[in-house]
Amino acid sequence: MAITSANQLELLQTAEAVAREKMIDPALVVEAMEESLSRAAKSRYGSEMDIRVNIDRKTGRATFTRVRTVVEDEELENYQAEFTVEQAKQYLDDPKVGDTLVEEVPPVEMGRIAAQSAKQVILQKVREAERDRQFEEFQDRVGTIINGVVKREEYGNVIVDVGRGEAILRRNEKIGREAYRPNDRVRCYIKDVRREQRGPQIFLSRTDPQFMAELFKMEVPEIYDGIIEIKAVARDPGSRAKIAVISYDGSIDPVGACVGMRGSRVQAVVNELQGEKIDIIPWNEDQPTFLVNALQPAEVSKVVLDEEAERIEVVVPEDQLSLAIGRRGQNVRLASQLTGLDIDIMTEAEDSERRQKEFEERTKLFVDTLDLDEFFAQLLVSEGFTNLEEVAYVDLDELLVIDGVDEDTANELQARARDVLEAQAKQALEKVREMGVEDSLINFEGLTPQMVQALAEDDVKSLEDFATCADWELAGGWTTVDGERVKDDGILEQFDVSLEEAQNMVMTARVMLGWVDPADLEANADETELEGEEQEAGA
Repeated sequence: MAITSANQLELLQTAEAVAREKMIDPALVVEAMEESLSRAAKSRYGSEMDIRVNIDRKTGRATFTRVRTVVEDEELENYQAEFTVEQAKQYLDDPKVGDTLVEEVPPVEMGRIAAQSAKQVILQKVREAERDRQFEEFQDRVGTIINGVVKREEYGNVIVDVGRGEAILRRNEKIGREAYRPNDRVRCYIKDVRREQRGPQIFLSRTDPQFMAELFKMEVPEIYDGIIEIKAVARDPGSRAKIAVISYDGSIDPVGACVGMRGSRVQAVVNELQGEKIDIIPWNEDQPTFLVNALQPAEVSKVVLDEEAERIEVVVPEDQLSLAIGRRGQNVRLASQLTGLDIDIMTEAEDSERRQKEFEERTKLFVDTLDLDEFFAQLLVSEGFTNLEEVAYVDLDELLVIDGVDEDTANELQARARDVLEAQAKQALEKVREMGVEDSLINFEGLTPQMVQALAEDDVKSLEDFATCADWELAGGWTTVDGERVKDDGILEQFDVSLEEAQNMVMTARVMLGWVDPADLEANADETELEGEEQEAGA
Protein backbone atom coordinates (compact mmCIF):
# COMPACT_ATOMS: atom_id res chain seq x y z
CA MET A 1 0.00 0.00 0.00
CA ALA A 2 1.43 3.37 -1.00
CA ILE A 3 0.43 6.64 0.61
CA THR A 4 -0.97 8.38 -2.47
CA SER A 5 -3.31 11.32 -2.98
CA ALA A 6 -6.18 8.85 -3.42
CA ASN A 7 -6.04 7.64 0.16
CA GLN A 8 -4.53 10.64 1.94
CA LEU A 9 -7.94 11.98 3.01
CA GLU A 10 -8.98 8.49 4.00
CA LEU A 11 -6.30 8.53 6.75
CA LEU A 12 -8.03 11.42 8.51
CA GLN A 13 -11.48 9.89 8.04
CA THR A 14 -10.26 6.60 9.54
CA ALA A 15 -8.66 8.43 12.48
CA GLU A 16 -11.88 10.37 13.06
CA ALA A 17 -14.00 7.20 12.97
CA VAL A 18 -11.73 5.26 15.37
CA ALA A 19 -11.53 8.20 17.79
CA ARG A 20 -15.32 8.56 17.78
CA GLU A 21 -15.87 4.84 18.37
CA LYS A 22 -13.31 4.61 21.21
CA MET A 23 -14.13 8.10 22.60
CA ILE A 24 -10.54 9.29 22.49
CA ASP A 25 -8.79 12.32 20.99
CA PRO A 26 -8.44 12.02 17.14
CA ALA A 27 -4.92 13.52 17.47
CA LEU A 28 -3.83 10.39 19.38
CA VAL A 29 -4.99 8.18 16.51
CA VAL A 30 -3.13 10.34 13.98
CA GLU A 31 0.04 10.16 16.13
CA ALA A 32 -0.31 6.36 16.17
CA MET A 33 -0.59 6.37 12.40
CA GLU A 34 2.52 8.55 12.13
CA GLU A 35 4.47 6.13 14.33
CA SER A 36 3.29 3.09 12.34
CA LEU A 37 4.28 4.71 9.03
CA SER A 38 7.63 5.68 10.55
CA ARG A 39 8.29 2.05 11.51
CA ALA A 40 7.36 0.89 8.00
CA ALA A 41 9.74 3.47 6.51
CA LYS A 42 12.58 2.30 8.78
CA SER A 43 12.11 -1.28 7.58
CA ARG A 44 12.48 0.04 4.01
CA TYR A 45 15.33 2.55 4.47
CA GLY A 46 17.14 0.94 7.40
CA SER A 47 16.35 0.62 11.12
CA GLU A 48 19.28 2.82 12.14
CA MET A 49 17.91 5.82 10.27
CA ASP A 50 15.85 8.40 12.12
CA ILE A 51 12.80 8.49 9.82
CA ARG A 52 9.90 10.62 10.93
CA VAL A 53 6.43 10.96 9.45
CA ASN A 54 4.11 13.95 9.72
CA ILE A 55 0.48 13.76 8.63
CA ASP A 56 -1.10 17.09 7.76
CA ARG A 57 -4.21 17.44 9.96
CA LYS A 58 -6.13 19.21 7.17
CA THR A 59 -5.18 17.45 3.93
CA GLY A 60 -4.07 14.06 5.25
CA ARG A 61 -0.80 14.27 3.28
CA ALA A 62 1.96 12.19 4.88
CA THR A 63 5.47 13.69 4.71
CA PHE A 64 8.46 11.37 5.26
CA THR A 65 11.67 13.00 6.50
CA ARG A 66 15.12 11.78 7.48
CA VAL A 67 16.65 13.54 10.49
CA ARG A 68 20.38 13.67 11.25
CA THR A 69 21.83 15.28 14.38
CA VAL A 70 25.22 17.01 14.77
CA VAL A 71 27.30 15.42 17.59
CA GLU A 72 30.85 15.60 18.98
CA ASP A 73 33.42 13.52 17.08
CA GLU A 74 33.93 11.11 20.00
CA GLU A 75 30.20 10.64 20.50
CA LEU A 76 29.48 9.56 16.93
CA GLU A 77 27.94 6.06 17.07
CA ASN A 78 25.09 5.89 14.57
CA TYR A 79 26.39 6.98 11.17
CA GLN A 80 22.88 6.92 9.67
CA ALA A 81 21.29 9.31 12.20
CA GLU A 82 24.32 11.33 13.40
CA PHE A 83 27.24 13.19 11.85
CA THR A 84 30.12 15.33 13.02
CA VAL A 85 30.51 19.10 12.76
CA GLU A 86 33.02 18.63 9.92
CA GLN A 87 30.65 16.39 7.95
CA ALA A 88 27.74 18.74 8.55
CA LYS A 89 29.58 21.64 6.87
CA GLN A 90 28.65 20.11 3.50
CA TYR A 91 24.96 20.71 4.24
CA LEU A 92 24.74 23.43 6.91
CA ASP A 93 26.21 26.91 7.33
CA ASP A 94 28.21 27.16 10.58
CA PRO A 95 26.89 23.89 12.13
CA LYS A 96 26.96 23.41 15.91
CA VAL A 97 26.53 20.35 18.13
CA GLY A 98 22.81 19.69 18.53
CA ASP A 99 21.80 21.12 15.12
CA THR A 100 19.69 18.83 12.93
CA LEU A 101 19.47 18.28 9.19
CA VAL A 102 15.96 17.40 7.98
CA GLU A 103 15.64 15.94 4.46
CA GLU A 104 12.44 14.78 2.84
CA VAL A 105 12.54 11.22 1.48
CA PRO A 106 10.15 9.48 -0.95
CA PRO A 107 7.06 7.80 0.62
CA VAL A 108 7.38 4.05 1.03
CA GLU A 109 5.44 1.30 -0.63
CA MET A 110 3.87 -0.71 2.21
CA GLY A 111 3.76 -4.42 1.56
CA ARG A 112 1.38 -6.83 3.28
CA ILE A 113 3.68 -7.44 6.27
CA ALA A 114 4.45 -3.74 6.71
CA ALA A 115 0.75 -2.87 6.50
CA GLN A 116 -0.10 -5.53 9.09
CA SER A 117 2.64 -4.20 11.38
CA ALA A 118 1.34 -0.65 10.96
CA LYS A 119 -2.16 -1.83 11.83
CA GLN A 120 -0.88 -3.50 15.03
CA VAL A 121 0.92 -0.30 16.08
CA ILE A 122 -2.22 1.75 15.55
CA LEU A 123 -4.37 -0.73 17.48
CA GLN A 124 -1.87 -0.82 20.34
CA LYS A 125 -1.72 2.97 20.58
CA VAL A 126 -5.50 3.22 20.46
CA ARG A 127 -5.79 0.61 23.22
CA GLU A 128 -3.29 2.52 25.38
CA ALA A 129 -5.15 5.80 24.81
CA GLU A 130 -8.46 4.12 25.65
CA ARG A 131 -6.98 2.69 28.88
CA ASP A 132 -5.58 6.10 29.87
CA ARG A 133 -8.95 7.74 29.28
CA GLN A 134 -10.67 5.00 31.27
CA PHE A 135 -8.18 5.32 34.17
CA GLU A 136 -8.48 9.11 34.36
CA GLU A 137 -12.28 8.97 34.21
CA PHE A 138 -12.67 6.44 37.02
CA GLN A 139 -9.76 7.85 39.06
CA ASP A 140 -11.76 11.06 39.36
CA ARG A 141 -14.75 9.04 40.62
CA VAL A 142 -12.97 7.21 43.46
CA GLY A 143 -14.99 7.73 46.63
CA THR A 144 -18.35 7.94 44.83
CA ILE A 145 -21.21 5.50 44.20
CA ILE A 146 -21.71 3.91 40.80
CA ASN A 147 -24.51 1.80 39.34
CA GLY A 148 -23.61 -1.22 37.26
CA VAL A 149 -24.89 -4.46 35.77
CA VAL A 150 -23.57 -7.86 36.84
CA LYS A 151 -21.84 -9.63 33.94
CA ARG A 152 -20.56 -12.79 35.59
CA GLU A 153 -19.15 -14.28 38.78
CA GLU A 154 -15.62 -15.70 39.04
CA TYR A 155 -14.58 -17.60 42.18
CA GLY A 156 -16.94 -15.54 44.33
CA ASN A 157 -15.82 -12.23 42.78
CA VAL A 158 -18.46 -10.34 40.81
CA ILE A 159 -17.54 -8.68 37.49
CA VAL A 160 -19.67 -5.57 37.01
CA ASP A 161 -20.25 -3.63 33.78
CA VAL A 162 -19.97 0.05 34.72
CA GLY A 163 -20.54 1.53 31.28
CA ARG A 164 -17.13 2.27 29.81
CA GLY A 165 -15.34 -0.62 31.43
CA GLU A 166 -15.52 -3.52 33.82
CA ALA A 167 -15.08 -3.38 37.58
CA ILE A 168 -14.62 -6.08 40.19
CA LEU A 169 -16.57 -6.54 43.42
CA ARG A 170 -14.42 -8.90 45.46
CA ARG A 171 -15.89 -11.62 47.62
CA ASN A 172 -14.80 -9.88 50.86
CA GLU A 173 -16.36 -6.58 49.72
CA LYS A 174 -19.87 -8.06 49.46
CA ILE A 175 -22.36 -7.74 52.30
CA GLY A 176 -22.90 -11.03 54.12
CA ARG A 177 -23.90 -13.76 51.73
CA GLU A 178 -25.06 -11.57 48.87
CA ALA A 179 -25.50 -13.51 45.64
CA TYR A 180 -25.84 -11.96 42.19
CA ARG A 181 -26.96 -13.30 38.84
CA PRO A 182 -26.05 -11.97 35.38
CA ASN A 183 -27.92 -8.79 34.42
CA ASP A 184 -28.73 -7.92 38.07
CA ARG A 185 -28.36 -4.21 38.78
CA VAL A 186 -25.98 -3.39 41.63
CA ARG A 187 -24.98 -0.20 43.40
CA CYS A 188 -21.38 -0.02 44.70
CA TYR A 189 -18.74 2.33 46.09
CA ILE A 190 -15.64 2.93 43.95
CA LYS A 191 -12.91 2.10 46.44
CA ASP A 192 -9.77 2.12 44.30
CA VAL A 193 -8.59 2.42 40.69
CA ARG A 194 -5.18 1.06 39.74
CA ARG A 195 -3.23 1.38 36.52
CA GLU A 196 -2.07 -2.12 35.53
CA GLN A 197 -0.53 -3.75 32.46
CA ARG A 198 -3.83 -5.19 31.24
CA GLY A 199 -5.60 -1.87 31.72
CA PRO A 200 -7.14 0.06 34.62
CA GLN A 201 -8.51 -2.16 37.40
CA ILE A 202 -11.58 -0.73 39.16
CA PHE A 203 -12.27 -2.14 42.61
CA LEU A 204 -15.75 -1.81 44.09
CA SER A 205 -17.02 -2.25 47.63
CA ARG A 206 -20.32 -2.59 49.45
CA THR A 207 -18.77 -3.07 52.91
CA ASP A 208 -16.65 0.11 53.09
CA PRO A 209 -17.90 2.55 55.78
CA GLN A 210 -17.83 5.37 53.23
CA PHE A 211 -20.37 3.48 51.09
CA MET A 212 -22.91 4.12 53.85
CA ALA A 213 -21.80 7.76 54.14
CA GLU A 214 -22.36 8.27 50.40
CA LEU A 215 -25.77 6.60 50.57
CA PHE A 216 -26.82 9.02 53.32
CA LYS A 217 -25.50 11.90 51.20
CA MET A 218 -27.85 10.77 48.40
CA GLU A 219 -30.85 10.39 50.71
CA VAL A 220 -30.36 13.45 52.98
CA PRO A 221 -30.22 16.81 51.09
CA GLU A 222 -28.83 18.57 54.20
CA ILE A 223 -25.71 16.36 54.05
CA TYR A 224 -25.27 17.02 50.33
CA ASP A 225 -25.62 20.79 50.97
CA GLY A 226 -23.05 20.69 53.80
CA ILE A 227 -25.51 21.75 56.53
CA ILE A 228 -25.02 18.36 58.20
CA GLU A 229 -21.66 16.60 58.18
CA ILE A 230 -20.93 12.91 58.69
CA LYS A 231 -17.99 12.89 61.11
CA ALA A 232 -17.44 9.14 61.51
CA VAL A 233 -18.83 5.80 60.37
CA ALA A 234 -18.32 2.32 61.83
CA ARG A 235 -19.83 -0.82 60.27
CA ASP A 236 -20.28 -4.50 60.85
CA PRO A 237 -21.46 -5.04 57.24
CA GLY A 238 -24.90 -6.58 56.90
CA SER A 239 -25.48 -6.58 60.66
CA ARG A 240 -25.13 -3.22 62.41
CA ALA A 241 -23.57 0.21 61.99
CA LYS A 242 -23.08 3.49 63.82
CA ILE A 243 -22.83 6.88 62.13
CA ALA A 244 -21.94 10.16 63.86
CA VAL A 245 -23.41 13.40 62.49
CA ILE A 246 -23.22 17.09 63.38
CA SER A 247 -25.37 20.01 62.27
CA TYR A 248 -23.95 23.44 61.47
CA ASP A 249 -27.43 24.98 61.64
CA GLY A 250 -28.83 25.22 65.16
CA SER A 251 -32.40 24.91 63.88
CA ILE A 252 -31.78 21.50 62.27
CA ASP A 253 -31.57 18.29 64.31
CA PRO A 254 -28.90 16.15 62.59
CA VAL A 255 -30.29 12.84 63.87
CA GLY A 256 -33.86 13.70 62.93
CA ALA A 257 -32.83 14.89 59.45
CA CYS A 258 -31.00 11.61 58.79
CA VAL A 259 -33.90 9.51 60.07
CA GLY A 260 -36.44 11.38 57.95
CA MET A 261 -40.23 11.48 58.13
CA ARG A 262 -41.34 8.20 59.69
CA GLY A 263 -37.85 6.86 59.12
CA SER A 264 -38.10 7.11 55.33
CA ARG A 265 -34.53 8.32 54.74
CA VAL A 266 -32.73 5.87 56.98
CA GLN A 267 -34.97 3.04 55.78
CA ALA A 268 -33.87 3.63 52.18
CA VAL A 269 -30.23 3.16 53.28
CA VAL A 270 -31.13 0.10 55.41
CA ASN A 271 -32.85 -1.54 52.43
CA GLU A 272 -29.79 -0.99 50.21
CA LEU A 273 -27.55 -2.53 52.89
CA GLN A 274 -29.58 -5.74 53.25
CA GLY A 275 -31.33 -4.74 56.47
CA GLU A 276 -28.23 -3.47 58.32
CA LYS A 277 -29.36 -1.80 61.57
CA ILE A 278 -28.07 1.77 61.82
CA ASP A 279 -27.57 3.84 65.00
CA ILE A 280 -27.43 7.57 64.19
CA ILE A 281 -25.46 9.39 66.89
CA PRO A 282 -24.92 13.14 67.51
CA TRP A 283 -21.24 14.08 67.27
CA ASN A 284 -19.61 15.91 70.17
CA GLU A 285 -16.14 17.47 70.38
CA ASP A 286 -15.89 16.28 73.98
CA GLN A 287 -14.69 12.68 73.61
CA PRO A 288 -16.22 11.28 76.81
CA THR A 289 -19.62 12.78 75.90
CA PHE A 290 -19.31 11.45 72.36
CA LEU A 291 -18.46 8.00 73.71
CA VAL A 292 -21.51 8.00 75.96
CA ASN A 293 -23.59 8.73 72.85
CA ALA A 294 -21.74 6.06 70.84
CA LEU A 295 -22.50 3.35 73.39
CA GLN A 296 -26.25 3.87 73.06
CA PRO A 297 -28.64 2.27 73.85
CA ALA A 298 -26.61 1.38 76.99
CA GLU A 299 -26.54 3.84 79.90
CA VAL A 300 -23.11 4.97 81.20
CA SER A 301 -22.37 5.91 84.82
CA LYS A 302 -18.82 7.26 84.48
CA VAL A 303 -16.10 7.81 81.86
CA VAL A 304 -12.35 8.12 82.49
CA LEU A 305 -10.25 9.25 79.50
CA ASP A 306 -6.51 8.61 79.05
CA GLU A 307 -5.72 10.91 76.10
CA GLU A 308 -2.05 9.93 75.83
CA ALA A 309 -2.84 6.22 75.52
CA GLU A 310 -5.97 6.95 73.41
CA ARG A 311 -7.79 4.71 75.86
CA ILE A 312 -11.01 5.20 77.78
CA GLU A 313 -12.58 3.42 80.74
CA VAL A 314 -16.35 3.22 80.90
CA VAL A 315 -18.30 2.30 84.02
CA VAL A 316 -21.86 1.01 83.55
CA PRO A 317 -24.51 -0.35 85.94
CA GLU A 318 -24.55 -4.14 86.30
CA ASP A 319 -27.80 -4.51 84.35
CA GLN A 320 -26.38 -2.45 81.44
CA LEU A 321 -23.15 -4.43 80.95
CA SER A 322 -24.41 -6.91 78.36
CA LEU A 323 -26.21 -4.12 76.46
CA ALA A 324 -23.05 -1.97 76.40
CA ILE A 325 -20.89 -4.83 75.16
CA GLY A 326 -23.47 -6.10 72.70
CA ARG A 327 -23.74 -9.52 71.10
CA ARG A 328 -20.23 -10.89 70.55
CA GLY A 329 -18.87 -7.47 71.59
CA GLN A 330 -20.45 -5.76 68.58
CA ASN A 331 -21.70 -2.61 70.32
CA VAL A 332 -18.45 -1.75 72.09
CA ARG A 333 -16.41 -2.66 69.00
CA LEU A 334 -18.39 -0.29 66.78
CA ALA A 335 -18.20 2.45 69.43
CA SER A 336 -14.43 1.97 69.55
CA GLN A 337 -14.14 2.27 65.75
CA LEU A 338 -16.37 5.33 65.76
CA THR A 339 -14.41 7.19 68.45
CA GLY A 340 -10.92 5.87 67.58
CA LEU A 341 -10.36 4.93 71.22
CA ASP A 342 -9.73 1.67 73.04
CA ILE A 343 -12.62 1.09 75.39
CA ASP A 344 -12.53 -0.84 78.66
CA ILE A 345 -15.99 -1.53 80.05
CA MET A 346 -16.52 -2.46 83.70
CA THR A 347 -19.41 -2.58 86.10
CA GLU A 348 -19.85 -0.19 89.02
CA ALA A 349 -18.94 -3.05 91.39
CA GLU A 350 -15.69 -3.76 89.52
CA ASP A 351 -14.84 -0.06 89.45
CA SER A 352 -15.48 0.21 93.18
CA GLU A 353 -13.30 -2.83 93.85
CA ARG A 354 -10.46 -1.42 91.75
CA ARG A 355 -10.62 1.98 93.43
CA GLN A 356 -10.66 0.32 96.83
CA LYS A 357 -7.54 -1.67 95.91
CA GLU A 358 -5.74 1.49 94.73
CA PHE A 359 -6.78 3.25 97.94
CA GLU A 360 -5.33 0.45 100.06
CA GLU A 361 -2.05 0.35 98.10
CA ARG A 362 -1.50 4.11 98.44
CA THR A 363 -2.45 4.04 102.11
CA LYS A 364 0.10 1.26 102.72
CA LEU A 365 2.76 3.26 100.84
CA PHE A 366 2.33 6.27 103.16
CA VAL A 367 2.12 4.09 106.30
CA ASP A 368 5.32 2.20 105.45
CA THR A 369 7.44 5.10 104.18
CA LEU A 370 6.28 8.08 106.26
CA ASP A 371 5.71 6.22 109.54
CA LEU A 372 2.06 7.39 109.74
CA ASP A 373 -0.91 5.71 111.35
CA GLU A 374 -3.48 4.21 108.95
CA PHE A 375 -6.13 6.89 109.55
CA PHE A 376 -3.77 9.76 108.70
CA ALA A 377 -2.47 7.92 105.62
CA GLN A 378 -6.08 7.44 104.46
CA LEU A 379 -6.67 11.17 104.86
CA LEU A 380 -3.76 11.89 102.48
CA VAL A 381 -5.07 9.43 99.89
CA SER A 382 -8.59 10.85 100.18
CA GLU A 383 -7.20 14.32 99.37
CA GLY A 384 -5.77 12.96 96.12
CA PHE A 385 -2.12 12.33 97.04
CA THR A 386 -0.80 9.30 95.13
CA ASN A 387 2.98 9.24 95.70
CA LEU A 388 5.82 10.57 97.85
CA GLU A 389 6.88 13.22 95.33
CA GLU A 390 3.49 14.93 95.58
CA VAL A 391 3.72 15.05 99.39
CA ALA A 392 7.36 16.25 99.38
CA TYR A 393 7.11 19.03 96.84
CA VAL A 394 3.46 20.14 96.84
CA ASP A 395 2.61 23.67 97.96
CA LEU A 396 2.27 23.75 101.77
CA ASP A 397 -1.26 25.20 101.53
CA GLU A 398 -2.51 21.98 99.91
CA LEU A 399 -1.50 20.03 103.02
CA LEU A 400 -3.01 22.59 105.39
CA VAL A 401 -6.52 22.02 104.01
CA ILE A 402 -6.49 18.50 105.47
CA ASP A 403 -8.40 18.29 108.76
CA GLY A 404 -6.06 18.18 111.77
CA VAL A 405 -2.95 19.28 109.81
CA ASP A 406 -1.26 22.46 111.01
CA GLU A 407 1.86 24.13 109.64
CA ASP A 408 4.25 22.13 111.89
CA THR A 409 2.62 18.84 110.88
CA ALA A 410 2.76 19.77 107.20
CA ASN A 411 6.45 20.68 107.42
CA GLU A 412 7.16 17.40 109.27
CA LEU A 413 5.31 15.43 106.56
CA GLN A 414 7.29 17.07 103.77
CA ALA A 415 10.58 16.61 105.62
CA ARG A 416 9.90 12.89 106.10
CA ALA A 417 8.91 12.48 102.43
CA ARG A 418 12.06 14.27 101.25
CA ASP A 419 14.26 12.18 103.55
CA VAL A 420 12.76 8.97 102.12
CA LEU A 421 13.21 10.20 98.53
CA GLU A 422 16.83 11.23 99.21
CA ALA A 423 17.56 7.83 100.79
CA GLN A 424 16.01 6.07 97.79
CA ALA A 425 18.04 8.26 95.42
CA LYS A 426 21.27 7.55 97.33
CA GLN A 427 20.59 3.82 97.29
CA ALA A 428 19.78 3.90 93.54
CA LEU A 429 22.97 5.91 92.87
CA GLU A 430 25.12 3.32 94.68
CA LYS A 431 23.39 0.58 92.75
CA VAL A 432 23.98 2.14 89.31
CA ARG A 433 27.65 2.74 90.03
CA GLU A 434 27.98 -0.92 90.97
CA MET A 435 26.32 -1.81 87.65
CA GLY A 436 28.97 0.18 85.73
CA VAL A 437 26.81 3.05 84.53
CA GLU A 438 28.86 5.92 83.07
CA ASP A 439 28.90 9.37 84.72
CA SER A 440 27.67 10.95 81.47
CA LEU A 441 24.32 9.19 81.97
CA ILE A 442 24.21 9.58 85.78
CA ASN A 443 24.69 13.35 85.49
CA PHE A 444 22.30 13.78 82.55
CA GLU A 445 19.76 16.51 83.33
CA GLY A 446 16.23 15.22 83.70
CA LEU A 447 17.16 11.72 84.87
CA THR A 448 16.84 10.84 88.57
CA PRO A 449 19.00 8.07 90.08
CA GLN A 450 15.93 5.81 90.12
CA MET A 451 15.42 6.46 86.40
CA VAL A 452 19.09 5.70 85.70
CA GLN A 453 18.71 2.45 87.64
CA ALA A 454 15.71 1.44 85.54
CA LEU A 455 17.71 2.23 82.37
CA ALA A 456 20.72 0.23 83.61
CA GLU A 457 18.49 -2.77 84.34
CA ASP A 458 17.51 -2.59 80.67
CA ASP A 459 21.21 -2.49 79.66
CA VAL A 460 21.26 1.27 78.92
CA LYS A 461 24.47 2.31 80.72
CA SER A 462 25.94 5.20 78.74
CA LEU A 463 24.85 8.41 77.06
CA GLU A 464 25.42 6.72 73.70
CA ASP A 465 23.06 3.88 74.67
CA PHE A 466 20.48 6.41 75.82
CA ALA A 467 20.74 8.45 72.59
CA THR A 468 19.91 5.35 70.50
CA CYS A 469 16.61 4.79 72.35
CA ALA A 470 13.31 5.66 70.69
CA ASP A 471 10.91 7.90 72.58
CA TRP A 472 8.28 5.13 72.83
CA GLU A 473 10.91 2.75 74.28
CA LEU A 474 11.30 5.17 77.19
CA ALA A 475 7.74 6.45 77.66
CA GLY A 476 5.81 3.42 76.40
CA GLY A 477 3.06 3.46 73.82
CA TRP A 478 0.58 1.43 71.83
CA THR A 479 1.06 -0.66 68.68
CA THR A 480 -1.70 -2.01 66.42
CA VAL A 481 -1.18 -5.72 65.68
CA ASP A 482 -3.77 -7.52 63.53
CA GLY A 483 -6.27 -4.76 64.28
CA GLU A 484 -5.74 -5.00 68.04
CA ARG A 485 -3.95 -2.30 70.07
CA VAL A 486 -1.08 -3.83 72.08
CA LYS A 487 0.66 -2.08 74.99
CA ASP A 488 4.41 -1.39 74.70
CA ASP A 489 5.90 -0.96 78.19
CA GLY A 490 8.37 1.94 78.50
CA ILE A 491 11.57 1.78 80.57
CA LEU A 492 10.70 5.08 82.29
CA GLU A 493 6.91 4.72 82.14
CA GLN A 494 6.66 4.09 85.90
CA PHE A 495 8.08 7.59 86.46
CA ASP A 496 5.26 9.21 84.41
CA VAL A 497 7.62 10.36 81.63
CA SER A 498 5.53 11.55 78.68
CA LEU A 499 6.33 10.82 75.05
CA GLU A 500 7.24 14.47 74.46
CA GLU A 501 9.59 14.55 77.47
CA ALA A 502 11.26 11.34 76.32
CA GLN A 503 11.72 12.75 72.83
CA ASN A 504 13.27 15.96 74.17
CA MET A 505 15.71 14.05 76.40
CA VAL A 506 16.82 11.74 73.58
CA MET A 507 17.33 14.66 71.17
CA THR A 508 19.31 16.55 73.85
CA ALA A 509 21.58 13.51 74.28
CA ARG A 510 22.11 13.31 70.51
CA VAL A 511 23.02 17.01 70.37
CA MET A 512 25.49 16.57 73.27
CA LEU A 513 27.14 13.69 71.40
CA GLY A 514 27.34 15.72 68.17
CA TRP A 515 25.02 13.38 66.29
CA VAL A 516 22.52 16.15 65.55
CA ASP A 517 23.09 19.79 64.62
CA PRO A 518 21.05 22.13 66.89
CA ALA A 519 20.42 24.39 63.88
CA ASP A 520 18.60 21.52 62.14
CA LEU A 521 16.41 21.03 65.21
CA GLU A 522 15.46 24.71 65.22
CA ALA A 523 14.67 24.62 61.50
CA ASN A 524 12.47 21.53 61.95
CA ALA A 525 10.72 23.16 64.90
CA ASP A 526 10.00 26.28 62.82
CA GLU A 527 8.61 24.16 59.96
CA THR A 528 6.39 22.21 62.36
CA GLU A 529 5.11 25.44 63.91
CA LEU A 530 4.40 26.90 60.46
CA GLU A 531 2.52 23.76 59.38
CA GLY A 532 0.45 23.96 62.56
CA GLU A 533 -0.43 27.61 61.88
CA GLU A 534 -1.40 26.76 58.27
CA GLN A 535 -3.64 23.93 59.46
CA GLU A 536 -5.31 26.23 62.00
CA ALA A 537 -5.83 28.85 59.30
CA GLY A 538 -7.29 26.18 56.99
CA ALA A 539 -9.60 24.96 59.71
